[in-house]
Amino acid sequence: MSNQMLLYIMGGAGGLFVVILLAYFLIAKKLNKSEYKRIQELQKGTKSNTFSTEILYQKLYVKYLKVPLLKRYLLKLRRRLEIINVDDEYITRRDSSRMLTRTLLVLVPIAVLTVIITHTNTLLMGILLIFELFMIDTFIDGMVDKKDNELLKQQIDFFSEIRHAYHEYNMVEEAIYQTSQDDEMDVSRQGEKIYEILISDDPETELEKYYDVAPNSFLKEFAGISYLTKEFGDRKVDKASLYLKNINNITQEMQLEILKRDKLDYVFQSLSVIAIVPVLLLEPLKNWAVSNFNFTQNFYHGKSGMIAQIIILLITFVSYILTRKLKDNGSTAINTQSEHPWQEKLYKKPLFKKIVDLFIPKKGTKEYRKVQQLLKDAASKLKMEWLYVNRISLAIITLMVSVVLFAQFHKVAIEYVYTEPTTDYDIIRKFVRKRSKESR
Repeated sequence: MSNQMLLYIMGGAGGLFVVILLAYFLIAKKLNKSEYKRIQELQKGTKSNTFSTEILYQKLYVKYLKVPLLKRYLLKLRRRLEIINVDDEYITRRDSSRMLTRTLLVLVPIAVLTVIITHTNTLLMGILLIFELFMIDTFIDGMVDKKDNELLKQQIDFFSEIRHAYHEYNMVEEAIYQTSQDDEMDVSRQGEKIYEILISDDPETELEKYYDVAPNSFLKEFAGISYLTKEFGDRKVDKASLYLKNINNITQEMQLEILKRDKLDYVFQSLSVIAIVPVLLLEPLKNWAVSNFNFTQNFYHGKSGMIAQIIILLITFVSYILTRKLKDNGSTAINTQSEHPWQEKLYKKPLFKKIVDLFIPKKGTKEYRKVQQLLKDAASKLKMEWLYVNRISLAIITLMVSVVLFAQFHKVAIEYVYTEPTTDYDIIRKFVRKRSKESR
């Protein structure tokens, strides 16, 4: 390579370096003047290199929304928590994801254990897995009950702080505002909501709206007396503030409610789980009996054994539901039904709509008025069309389950005839012979 060519290459490289350097300074100057630098400043201190469960639950929330079955439970749980969290999106997502994750951590191992134990009995395995789906609602109800109980206990301290603040400021809205500044308590968000209602342009309308979404009746009472005191003023009764007396009465009612809930939790502690355990032992007990006593095969491998197992499952399911009803303290009796339920979506399908219309009585007839009156008496939100969608769906499901059960019974009976073991062991005849020899 000649010296002249080498100089050309070095000159070109130097020129390219100068161009890159100028471009770098121009871009850096442009970025400093743009929003990029401000965004970087805002991001400082917000990034964490350590593991965060808060971020994990937020990511799991998005993942659960993509799974059809889990999405249903997640949205149902979210609607209940929205009332307690007063539309705080971040906390609602976090709590929903956390509760559903804990439920899955309990139920997934139980489902795996059920499959391992009952893999030889497909029908029993299917019934148990369906039964465990209903258990998700129970676990979710328990977690929401626990959160509602925590909110109720926080309200006692909250009302105590309200009394002290009212003595200091002698203004209802100011006392609620100052007490609600503690962001660590869930009840503080309820206090902020009540404060916003009191200072709004139309507090009476806003108060009516709050009555529909308040987590419990005690907050409704507190919001009501706070509004009346702000509008019409406080007055003295026996040289004491009527507003503070009403708060004391609400606090006493809350303490009685907490004692009642604690007693219910103690009495029914783990009783719901204990009611399910016998069902999981059906298959191990059957295998043990068959392996140790050959004559029990006639029962367990026939239709009688299968019918007995299904009856035990039904009794266990009913006992489990009754136990949950007895333990229910009414704290989560909130309407979480969607505005557009599955009955409405199914009825909109042309084919199913024609079928349902065939069963719905004509308007103006005696049967139509009778059904309509029954819906009114029951205070049901179901429409006439939704009611008959439920009836037809239940009839179809019952028919399918019946056909499957009878087909399974018939299959078991046929298989047992072909595979019935032959044995000379007759426990009854042997017992009779032994008694006759003893009598001689």
